[in-house]
Amino acid sequence: MFDLGMQELIVIFAVALLVFGPQRLPELARSLGKGMAELRKTLHGVKDQIDSEMDQIEKPLREEIQKIAEETKITEEEILADIAKAEKEITTGEEKEKNAKGEDD
Repeated sequence: MFDLGMQELIVIFAVALLVFGPQRLPELARSLGKGMAELRKTLHGVKDQIDSEMDQIEKPLREEIQKIAEETKITEEEILADIAKAEKEITTGEEKEKNAKGEDD
């Protein structure tokens, strides 16, 4: 996380030993460890809450998108059917015209 090497950690430990002394250093380390654990637990709770809120927002949107996709597919099928029907009517009309011209000649 902080990208500390072995030398940096030794310097930090030496400074902490000089500042706090050998009696208070283990107590300080325990307190620091508990604080880090509590911070991780809190951050995990916040992440879970954000994920829950996102799911509540995304679920109706996904359902609406699915509904629109289904309606679009139905509309597409109706349009294709109408096009096929129109093509058939045009072809039938052209054949009738040819037949009518053939009879007139």
